[in-house]
Amino acid sequence: MKVILARPRGFCAGVERAIKCVEEALERFGAPVYVLNDIVHNAHVVQELREKGAVFVKDLAEAPRGAHVLFSAHGVGPDRYEIASKYDMQVIDATCPLVEKVHNEARRFAARDYTIILIGEPGHDETVGTMGWAPRHIRRVLTEEEIDALDIPNPDHVSYITQTTLSVDDCERVIAALRRKFPNIQGPPKADICYATSNRQAAVNELSPRVDLVLVVGDRESANSNRLAEICRARGKPAHLISDASAIDERWLDDVNAILITAGASAPERLVQGVVDFLRARGPVDVEESEGINEGVHFRLPKELADR
Repeated sequence: MKVILARPRGFCAGVERAIKCVEEALERFGAPVYVLNDIVHNAHVVQELREKGAVFVKDLAEAPRGAHVLFSAHGVGPDRYEIASKYDMQVIDATCPLVEKVHNEARRFAARDYTIILIGEPGHDETVGTMGWAPRHIRRVLTEEEIDALDIPNPDHVSYITQTTLSVDDCERVIAALRRKFPNIQGPPKADICYATSNRQAAVNELSPRVDLVLVVGDRESANSNRLAEICRARGKPAHLISDASAIDERWLDDVNAILITAGASAPERLVQGVVDFLRARGPVDVEESEGINEGVHFRLPKELADR
């Protein structure tokens, strides 16, 4: 069997930074440190950090007064900072800098009294956080059909921003539909979909025609992981999102001669290697590491941890 490993895959700079924030906070302040929501959308990562002493909460009320609290890579709205301040919590902000860029755009457009169209998934942690920065100005959509229902008070004073982990192609179609309905719509100077999302999608678009099956290692809560599987299916290629090798159904492998393995931006590389080991245990496997972009992107730790 031929196995192609997509490059790039796995951790992005924002995920690496967020995980490092939790580890550094535990080392500096000791356990427990509290994390609002999952630090990244991967159950394996969350469990490993929980075993080291991180406590994951869905509401700041679950953390004691004065606690060290981390905000996840997905970002939060300003109300979370206000609550944390009210209860003397020591905030360590692990928001991905590329998500923070979108927050800044929302504030900038809101300051100019634009109606802001946020292209994003309903209920996603990143979308919820972004909407919190301009709640009176933002309207959320995800599909072209939802644009038809938009009723904007001043169609010439409209802008758009996007969630960072959407399908590049789908997002471009939605933006094109927005431009048709609102010819004067303003957008960010640089696309909001992050480099890691774009690069991983480009890799599967290029490599999936060479294989019979695609396995995407990632969490079902991970938007960028879901997009990778959806992109392959849209190209007519069988694709499955799996949390790890234990989720593989051997029936998927019937009559399969070549498999592409990739991983979402919050999936550890060891889970990818676990899938390779699973396939090797079934018989001879020829593993090819694809050529691809060497991302080489790193983000500095937040100021609360930067001097370590």
